[in-house]
Amino acid sequence: MDLRDTVAVVTGGARGIGRGIAIALAREGAHVAVADLYQPGRTTAGYALSTEQEVAKTVAELKALGVRAIGVPVDVTKYDQVQAMVDTVSRQLGPIDILCNNAGIIDVALVVDTTEAQWDAMMDVNVKGVFLGSKAVLPGMIERRRGRIVNTASIAGKRGAPRLSAYCASKFAVIGFTQSLAHEVARYGITVNAVCPGWLGTAMWMDVLITPVAERLGRDAQTAFQEHAAANVPLGRPQTPDDIGEAVVYLARADNVTGIALNVAGGLVMH
Repeated sequence: MDLRDTVAVVTGGARGIGRGIAIALAREGAHVAVADLYQPGRTTAGYALSTEQEVAKTVAELKALGVRAIGVPVDVTKYDQVQAMVDTVSRQLGPIDILCNNAGIIDVALVVDTTEAQWDAMMDVNVKGVFLGSKAVLPGMIERRRGRIVNTASIAGKRGAPRLSAYCASKFAVIGFTQSLAHEVARYGITVNAVCPGWLGTAMWMDVLITPVAERLGRDAQTAFQEHAAANVPLGRPQTPDDIGEAVVYLARADNVTGIALNVAGGLVMH
């Protein structure tokens, strides 16, 4: 699919992986809606949520690339808000061709210490959010007999890890949902794929996941992150939001690829 003058929605698009996806699509000529929570505060894991100011900054960067771009507030766990987002984007930018279900959260705890609220929050955002976003855009895509859905999963959806049971379960679920939906909508010319990021220097990693590694190594978070990646990733470096954006562009362009979960992890996971 030629991405010029297509319309894309990226949930969790204000920063990090979502911003990388939005910029990559805009560079290909897509008009982009940056959908995010617009809510100051922190997750239960302690890292900051995206703000309205971050959304505005990303939208300005997209417009500077010569495409149309808007910011849209949305809580991906609420269907009325997701449908309102789709309606707003369709009205202001046009029918949605590409949906990137990227919004996600993480928490770290042993199973015996994980609260029901922590479990429910990750399932709501990481899994239900993918379901609701897909459900909202599909009627239009089916009617037009074209569309792309790209879900952000994780290498944590390919293999389990200690203290990440809820997060891993949610990302395994995203991959299963991706495969099932790909079967359902293939006859309409719609592809559904997932991208599985590895280790990135985003808020999830730098504010949460790298902390115990940094403490063990006696390093600051950034140094520990780079050393950890160099020692464990076959290609010797962490991934970047641009890396994920390039993979999403490939999946959005590809006409004969559906139902896959594409690793972008420098060889860290190879299945």
